[in-house]
Amino acid sequence: MSGLLGRNLRTRLTVFYASLLAAALLLYAVCVSTFFLRNLREQLDSSLDRDLETVEAILYVSPDGQLQLRSHEGEADEDELDRGYLLEVWSDDGRLLYRSEQLGDQPLGQVPKVIPGHSRESAKSLQFTSGMRVRAMSRLHHMPDGKAVILRLAISEEPLWREFWKMVAVLGVGLPAIVFLVVIAGYLVAARALRPVDSMAKRAAEITADHLHERLTIDNPDDELGQLGTAFNLALARLENSFDQLRRFTADASHELRTPLTAIRSVGEVSLKKSGDERYYRDTIGSMLEETNRLTLLVDSLLTMSRADGGHVQMNLTPVSLLELAKESASIVEVLAEEKAQRLRVDGDSSVIVRADSTILRQALVNLIDNAVKYSPINGSILVNVANNQESAVIEVHDSGPGIPIELRNRIFERFYRVDKARTRAEGGTGLGLSIAQWAVATHGGTIEVQGEPGRSSIFVIRLPKLVTRTTTMSKH
Repeated sequence: MSGLLGRNLRTRLTVFYASLLAAALLLYAVCVSTFFLRNLREQLDSSLDRDLETVEAILYVSPDGQLQLRSHEGEADEDELDRGYLLEVWSDDGRLLYRSEQLGDQPLGQVPKVIPGHSRESAKSLQFTSGMRVRAMSRLHHMPDGKAVILRLAISEEPLWREFWKMVAVLGVGLPAIVFLVVIAGYLVAARALRPVDSMAKRAAEITADHLHERLTIDNPDDELGQLGTAFNLALARLENSFDQLRRFTADASHELRTPLTAIRSVGEVSLKKSGDERYYRDTIGSMLEETNRLTLLVDSLLTMSRADGGHVQMNLTPVSLLELAKESASIVEVLAEEKAQRLRVDGDSSVIVRADSTILRQALVNLIDNAVKYSPINGSILVNVANNQESAVIEVHDSGPGIPIELRNRIFERFYRVDKARTRAEGGTGLGLSIAQWAVATHGGTIEVQGEPGRSSIFVIRLPKLVTRTTTMSKH
């Protein structure tokens, strides 16, 4: 049973709600029974009170000094009282003056005492040694001669208890039947309500890594189960996108790794088949080292992205001047710009300070400036501008290249994506520079975007949270 409850949700729900219903009905039955018993006793007490008044009216003292019950039309006489009621009359000094024959020597409780200021006692339940239960009530009564007596009248509670146990029997049979019917109905309702869950579970079990494009069927997207199915479909969409990115990444990484390895192997095989002088072998080794450097750059980039994805990069945040950082970054790629006779200039506001890890942020700037140098033509110009506005610190990298089509600007930050793959590979790129730059900027709470006119130039704009502002100066490099 416990194993079934652990596996089957509809059974657990049915048992849970059936238990709640049974507890509620049991509490209801107890309350109703208590109220019913109290109501029966109140009715019995009212009847006793009225009959005590009747006894007071018909009680008199005979000429021989004995207490007698007078018979009146429409009122109970002694025989009528003796059929259902038990009566005792006591003097105020504790002497028994009258007792019904049915009582014999069995008293109705202890000898009553007169309490000043009290003319009656509340009704009490008594039980005789024979096991019979009665309800008794006492009252102080003054005879016509002024003598005070205590009347005690009792009646059997057996009819009351018979009525009570009849009602308890009805509840004892009816309530379990109701609980049983509710359990059956609840199980059927739960099975019907959870049917979409079974359907979604079976459908989800059929979706494999090769069929991530498939989705769950949702009958009602507005209810809780529909919202669960919608969330699962969204998760499938994200998983499908991740798998697609992983496949592309694996294919592109394999291709990028194979290219320099193939070049190294080809150069080595050709060199082994030919004989040459020292200069020839130096050129061969130089070509192999060039491809090795390209391979090392790719592996380093892959390692950086892997650490970034795993969240294992430790950041050392310090106040950094963006203008100084831009100058350092430009100086790293300045030799490449000079080889193409390009003009590389850094302008900006020296008061712009951000809280950043200079190594990580420098890597982003170097990648952007290096990208600008590769895409700009010979004798072209590159401008790195640092600005300060009310909301953030801004770095702009302007190139004089062909620009990027608007429809491709959302994809250029994808790993290994190239707008012009042949030229970029020839220039020695890995296809990871912009992805690394985007990660570095996002790590510092900033954003990066592409602007500019397609066919003329591109402007990469970085926005970072500011730290402080100092006196504005202009500097050129």
